[in-house]
Amino acid sequence: MKKHKKLLCLLSALCMLFGCSPVVHASEADADEDRTYAPYFYVESEEVGVDSFPLKKTSVNVTIDGIIADTYVVQTYANEGTSPINASYVFPASTKVTIHGMQMQVGSQRVTATIKEKEEAEEEFEAAKSEGKTASMLSEQKANMFTMDVANIMPGDEVRIELHYTELIMPTDGTYQFVFPTVVGPRYMGPVIDDSGNRLEWIGTPYLPERSSPESAYEINVDVTSAVPIAALSSSTHDVNIDWNEKKSAHVTLADTKDFAGNRDFVLDYKLNGEAIQTGLLTDSNENENVFMLMIQPPERCELDEIPPREYIFVLDVSGSMSGFPLDTAKVLIRDLVSNLRETDTFNLILFSGTSYQLSRRSVAATEENIERAIGLIDEQNGAGGTELLEALEDAVRIPDSPNTSRNIVVISDGYIWGEADVFQLIHEKQGEADFFSFGIGYAVNRYLMEGIAKTGQGESFIVMEENEAAKAAEKFRTYIQSPVLTDIQVAFEGFDTYDVEPTVLPTLYASKPIVLLGKWKGEAEGTIKITGTTGNGTFTQEISVAEAKAGSNDALGYLWARKRVERLTDYGISPGNPDVKDEVTQLGLDYHMITPHTSFIAVIDTVRNPDGNSTDVDQPNPLPLGVSNLAVGYRIGSEPGEIILFAALVLMMFLPAFMKKLWRKRENQ
Repeated sequence: MKKHKKLLCLLSALCMLFGCSPVVHASEADADEDRTYAPYFYVESEEVGVDSFPLKKTSVNVTIDGIIADTYVVQTYANEGTSPINASYVFPASTKVTIHGMQMQVGSQRVTATIKEKEEAEEEFEAAKSEGKTASMLSEQKANMFTMDVANIMPGDEVRIELHYTELIMPTDGTYQFVFPTVVGPRYMGPVIDDSGNRLEWIGTPYLPERSSPESAYEINVDVTSAVPIAALSSSTHDVNIDWNEKKSAHVTLADTKDFAGNRDFVLDYKLNGEAIQTGLLTDSNENENVFMLMIQPPERCELDEIPPREYIFVLDVSGSMSGFPLDTAKVLIRDLVSNLRETDTFNLILFSGTSYQLSRRSVAATEENIERAIGLIDEQNGAGGTELLEALEDAVRIPDSPNTSRNIVVISDGYIWGEADVFQLIHEKQGEADFFSFGIGYAVNRYLMEGIAKTGQGESFIVMEENEAAKAAEKFRTYIQSPVLTDIQVAFEGFDTYDVEPTVLPTLYASKPIVLLGKWKGEAEGTIKITGTTGNGTFTQEISVAEAKAGSNDALGYLWARKRVERLTDYGISPGNPDVKDEVTQLGLDYHMITPHTSFIAVIDTVRNPDGNSTDVDQPNPLPLGVSNLAVGYRIGSEPGEIILFAALVLMMFLPAFMKKLWRKRENQ
């Protein structure tokens, strides 16, 4: 009977793991210890006044004028409890944005934040916190991820935080895309120490259980204007209302106010009649500096008569966060990619979660037999375990290469990992040996990682948010990689005294999208800019007269240049720990009043509002991204619950045969 009970207990535990979604991460006693090691489920406190700082409303107002998007985000929180609290929350942004404004309002008191060195801002925030002053601090954790800390929020307080940022929108094959990320997906953790040796407390953001949404309002308003008629305008992620004004401007709002919009990226696509964008030059002059932005429209794509053999190494994420919709979509995508390889191509497949599995030691020919073998292996995957991408990429680059073959490594994942810098460093070291491409799968992809893989690896990133988009994305990838538009690109400035031009090196242009350069100049705006390159049909040449540039008040150009500079210096882990880089990035943040890895916004209300200094720290929970299961949220035994399931299954497999053997013998003896 005791043995029966032991088996029953084990089976019950396993059933709960397989069939039931856990509601909490661990006991409240363990919560503080665990929250730095992995995300965890939100545990509502029974203490009155604690965990009572909900987000009441998010209001997003965007103006897209030409190719520049100007965004204001206002988030309203309220202390509905009976005790003063300090709160912290994590929120995403596009990898392209320059955050250059922040304001905090508590009741009738409104404070404009100042930019300071990160360490100085932290000291000022902690001092205000200990003195009982209400304060807020905005810091960058990654190029697309930020933390907001607020201190001494009194019972009944309503807090409004307003952020202002700018970004550049460039078309690909004639389609413009504006993306507003709404939620941070849970990140798989290995070590909890960053490149500087700092403990990463912010990682422990709690999450609501699957299919739970916060009770808050979400508003998105976008105004799109263009000098030429707008040919098409739509959102693939949200139902929207569109109010037109003579086809040259449109006002976009969310159609369904009851549908919670904050669990997936908001994506707005639009096309323009005629040329998507013309080659041209924008300039801005002020008392401090002269800034220009050069846009070069590439030639039409030319199909090459002969395409050299290519090797494709597909690196597929099968971790717990990919369980369900993301993995199902990835299966459709990779099945399409593998099935349409040419006979002259070779391929390999690496599946990774906590460990990685390789289809073959060497890449194999794209025969029907090998393709079926790969597809069969993919179809067996259900999604479980951690997300050890770095290990999988190390396996990929170690695969013996073939002579006279172009190697392409294709990563397919939701990107829910920490340690992006290590991934970028590996890819940077392998530049010239392979081109790296990425497919982000899901409604709230870690775009910083997926875009960074492509930018560092001289490739391109693709985002797939719906299963029915997989085939289209695969076709786009094949067209993209098989026919480069422009190679060996050179830009010469003749009679135009330029400096600090970004980017410093122009990669091969595969897609039909403009080349963008940002820089500064001295003296008069005169001379000629000459662009040369190689197409499938021969030499490409364009010349632009500087004197004909569109001059005027283009204030955003300075922010855009500074953001491009910071991106090259810090975003993708090329120069970690370099003190000269840190000093330069810090000064850029201070000069342009913008967030960088080394500068933060700080706002303090000078009035002492909490004299006794007693307050409780609260972490604000995020909703799980749409389509992401509870398996994405970590546990102590491993950073994803799939590892617990595997562990329990292993234990069961170890003990069940022996138990059943004894039980069978007992029955035979009866």
